Amino acid sequence: MSEGKPPIPVGETPREGDGARAEPDGRFDRRLIPPMIIGSVLNPINSTIIAVALVPIGAAFGAPPSETAWLVSALYLATAIGQPVVGRLIDLFGPRRLFLIGTALVGAAGIIGMLAPGLGVLIGARVLLGFGTCAGYPAAMSLLRREADRTGNDSPGGVLTLLAVANQTIAVIGPALGGLLIGVGGWRATFALNIPLAVAALVLGVLRLPKTPYTPPTGRGGAAARLDLPGIGLFAVMLVTLLLFLMNPGVTSLYLLAMSVLAALVFARRELRVDEPFIDLRVLGGNAPLLATYGRSLVAYVVSYAFLYGFTQWAEEGRGLSASEAGLVQLPMFALAIVVSTLTGRRKGVRGKLVVGAAGQIIACVLLLLLHASSPLWTLFAVALVFGVPQGLNNLALQNSLYRQADPERLAASAGLLRTSAYMGSMVASAASARAFGQHAGTSGMHELAWVMIAAAVLYLLSTVADRSLCSLAV
Repeated sequence: MSEGKPPIPVGETPREGDGARAEPDGRFDRRLIPPMIIGSVLNPINSTIIAVALVPIGAAFGAPPSETAWLVSALYLATAIGQPVVGRLIDLFGPRRLFLIGTALVGAAGIIGMLAPGLGVLIGARVLLGFGTCAGYPAAMSLLRREADRTGNDSPGGVLTLLAVANQTIAVIGPALGGLLIGVGGWRATFALNIPLAVAALVLGVLRLPKTPYTPPTGRGGAAARLDLPGIGLFAVMLVTLLLFLMNPGVTSLYLLAMSVLAALVFARRELRVDEPFIDLRVLGGNAPLLATYGRSLVAYVVSYAFLYGFTQWAEEGRGLSASEAGLVQLPMFALAIVVSTLTGRRKGVRGKLVVGAAGQIIACVLLLLLHASSPLWTLFAVALVFGVPQGLNNLALQNSLYRQADPERLAASAGLLRTSAYMGSMVASAASARAFGQHAGTSGMHELAWVMIAAAVLYLLSTVADRSLCSLAV
């Protein structure tokens, strides 16, 4: 470091004449990796743990699967809305502030969930948890871009792979850990887990994330104008009404679909006219490859989450396994996913990964149709193992696609929208599961859900094969 010159904050791009506090060889600052990882895994660990807790929670409150499905949908609805909002805030004000606020909300949600007296309060805790976990992934992507700018090394395949493997590892631990926690302390222990995780994230965030100087916005409206609060509100109305329709589709619910379409039209009209839109539709509309990535993410996660929640509920109710046994059945999928992500993470190109991932989903969904209430336990493990291949390929390939296709100035917001598309897929999966199972997660309902999954997987494959822009992507 040059003497007499102040250090550059970690994650900031060095300016000409400034010294840099980076490593001598300009590598990614590894001190950022722990908070990046723990922040990004807060959402997936809650996703996987709740999968084995749905049946015990339903038994505790006398609620059928159609009602406990809201524990899944509530979190993903909050996160679907919150991810691009927090991503936009990170683009404007830096990742540190939003990361710390989000992790504090995760801890509060853990306390509320642990003490919840009824299903309604528990759903509220999941909403708060959804908003709290919004900052982790956009903050990680923002830090990744800032480090690439600082070091001049725009080949983040290794760090992206590390994030993907960390998420897969947490997914491995989630169901088994959830079953263990339920066996020791009941389903409330799955919410209490968020308290130490939030404390650890807060400590790491305070110690290691770079401080971004705050510059008050100038001009009419100040910070509120830059945030586009009306646009955020319209976006939220659009998603909420769409989810309510998906949870109970029918003629009597068509007004909700109409409200969602109307909100979407008003939202689009506004975003095309304001100077600083919440989502820049002019830029997004001209980026067809990125839009296609969002669409692929949605249908891919319809399959992924339908398996995670639907298959797990069937394993407990239709096949008669305990919560811990149902969690263990998921282990082959996530274990193989880690291996696949690790082996393919540094290989350039994403199209081949997406094609193989889509084909793997189709094969695995067809195998679900062969299962029944008396199927040997090894067949459940075999199906989960097959699902591990697409699980390991899809998340990494979609993440790499986004990094190359998104506008660098809006990378955090774009990353939030990628998660939003995934959560939209999870909401479709949750609605499909609730409709297929009704009052009981039986084999016939699981087979009905499998056909929905097959349709989504075929759409995923066709959209990938038809997209020639993927051939030029390499990370």
